[in-house]
Amino acid sequence: MPADRARGRRRRPLGHQVPRRARHLHRRGDRRRGRFDYGKGDRFPGFTEPDPSYNGLVYAETLGADGIFGVNLSFILKARVQLLRDLGPAVAPFNAFLIGQGVETLSLRLERHVANARQVATWLAAHEQVERVHYAGLPDHPSHELAQRYLPEGAGAVLAFEITGGAEAGRAFVSALQLHSHVANIGDVRSLVIHPASTTHSQLSEEAQRAAGVTPGLVRLAVGIEGVEDILADLGTGFEAAARVAGTAATEAA
Repeated sequence: MPADRARGRRRRPLGHQVPRRARHLHRRGDRRRGRFDYGKGDRFPGFTEPDPSYNGLVYAETLGADGIFGVNLSFILKARVQLLRDLGPAVAPFNAFLIGQGVETLSLRLERHVANARQVATWLAAHEQVERVHYAGLPDHPSHELAQRYLPEGAGAVLAFEITGGAEAGRAFVSALQLHSHVANIGDVRSLVIHPASTTHSQLSEEAQRAAGVTPGLVRLAVGIEGVEDILADLGTGFEAAARVAGTAATEAA
């Protein structure tokens, strides 16, 4: 080979060779374009067996090349509707920047989170419409001693309680709140609320929900850093709505 040609080949950028190397790695060029058949054989049961959380959907069959869309979307749609739900996405660069900024005030915010959560949990424990409060910072919680030992500054800002009236009361409670945001997140500076049985755990059977500790009337709170008086006033609004639902149900039953 002439020296100038050899030098030219050595000087080619690495990216020039990447597509060819990818073909060798995959053995077939079409695999890197997303055409891999996950439904062939039984090597990928996540694609070939029914997903009970989506009414028995078989991804390779319904979303594969011969499925309802006519193209193979089994991998990307499984990743979006199932894996993203269970595992979460990778953090974006700008989100990483915001997290870095938030770390600077983390200790100050957590002091307020924990102080508010203590007061909210104590208030809920004394409320007549609350059957039970789940918060390790309360003396009657099974893990209270462990929380005192390992979390001496406080048991965090996430708690849950079981409201009298079951699922209907829980949904009415959440819907009536104004200060709290109805989202599945935790750890926000805002106070957050959710009714797990009808949202985050709604794809589970009732038996599986109870095994996970999710009762029909369970409500989860992530207590924020607002004024605690405002937080309690908003929760009071929710209890009023739940009481109205319970009263209506009792009237209809009579």
